[in-house]
Amino acid sequence: MNIEKVTNDSGEEPDAPSSVSRRTFVKSSLAAGAGMMLSSASKGQGQNTGAAPKVDDLNVAIIGVGTQGSTLIASCMNIEGLRFKAVCDIWDFNRNTAQRRLKVYKHDCKAYDDFKEMLAAEKDLDAVIVATPDFWHAPHAIACMKAGLHVYCEKMMSNTHEGAEAMVKAQHETGQILQIGHQRRSNPRYLQAKEELIDKAKLLGRITTINGQWNRSVSDDLGWAPKHEIIESRLNEFGFANMKEFRNWRWYKKYGGGPISDLGAHQIDIYNWFLGTPPRAVMANGGIDFYTDKEWWDTVMAIYDYETPNGMVRAFYQVLTTTRAGVGYFEYFMGTQGSLRMSENPGITRVFREATAPSWQEWERAGLMTEALKAKKGPSLSELAWWDRMRGQSVVDARATAELDAFVLSADLGDKKIHQPHLENFFAAIRDGVPLNCPVEIGYETDMTVMKVNDAIEQEKKLYFEPGEFTA
Repeated sequence: MNIEKVTNDSGEEPDAPSSVSRRTFVKSSLAAGAGMMLSSASKGQGQNTGAAPKVDDLNVAIIGVGTQGSTLIASCMNIEGLRFKAVCDIWDFNRNTAQRRLKVYKHDCKAYDDFKEMLAAEKDLDAVIVATPDFWHAPHAIACMKAGLHVYCEKMMSNTHEGAEAMVKAQHETGQILQIGHQRRSNPRYLQAKEELIDKAKLLGRITTINGQWNRSVSDDLGWAPKHEIIESRLNEFGFANMKEFRNWRWYKKYGGGPISDLGAHQIDIYNWFLGTPPRAVMANGGIDFYTDKEWWDTVMAIYDYETPNGMVRAFYQVLTTTRAGVGYFEYFMGTQGSLRMSENPGITRVFREATAPSWQEWERAGLMTEALKAKKGPSLSELAWWDRMRGQSVVDARATAELDAFVLSADLGDKKIHQPHLENFFAAIRDGVPLNCPVEIGYETDMTVMKVNDAIEQEKKLYFEPGEFTA
């Protein structure tokens, strides 16, 4: 069995936080200065009624410090003004590793194995990060919001419609900030591509088709060291049948939604975002073709129908767990004049021009070049030689194409980890009242979009979304 290991990041230790935040001050500041965060009616970001006063350090806890929780902690280490006060996980290996790691970065945090004990003991928290298995997201997030805390919750919101709906209701009732962890919505490259190339310049013409994938190689079950095994009665208290299912929960229907939920949700969310609308229908095929001891489909292929103001868009998505075939994970938006392949991996992100489309130079002369593009310098002619050969374009068009590629890639993360901008947006919403990039209403819409894929496979037919199905 493979034993999952979590190691400390290398590099210089950050300075210790300089002051402790006052939870009551944070709450009263938000109430008076910003008001409740709401979702706009046009599939936009969250919005507020004013800027909240700044506070010094925010006291933060995290529930669930496995692989994803550890990734979020690593991203938070590069965000100023955070003080981790508590970590919570039912597994001693995860819990102790996370606590030691945070102490290396001078966060004097306590460790808990029960979130209820943590909430009862930690009275000075401002926010909680929830990175537990999907079936625990709703109970954890709701309890935290009712305790007066802001929540960053990993996607999916829940593995059930009822759980996701309960989260929306709790957020509306409490008025606490709830960010859902679709981190691409805060990625500067995605934001720039959508706003500048698709929405303003309409570079792709009419988008007609989308293709996306996330493929992974065959892998063994996650294991554990016998000395760290959780006794079965304790696992049962928290809803797990045994240690194997606890470690590999993503494959079991009681705990999560399978690979289409774990991987596909990130990218299908981008389909909705870039098109500005959820889908009309979905058909899907999949099965347990390789991992015969699992419950969820190991291969999934889905096709969505999107009705947009410009016409129908067919969107294909696949997730494979037995091969890494292809160029990794991407979302490929294809239009009548060009195509845009997006990925968190900058090496995969590219712009392509249709041979029958007006040249990029004509596009520039027509006044469609945005100010941001005009300020971008292209490569030299010698650097463009291979574009001419590979894309069958003139050097002039190749230069413009390369300039567009450079433009898409210019909004880079730099030294930031991929989850960091989304966490920054969450904490900025708490501090300054800025709009959330993925408020609960958007997360709910994506949950409903993705859950329907498993339903379509189960029922072996095309399924249509009912009016109002995307709102709780």
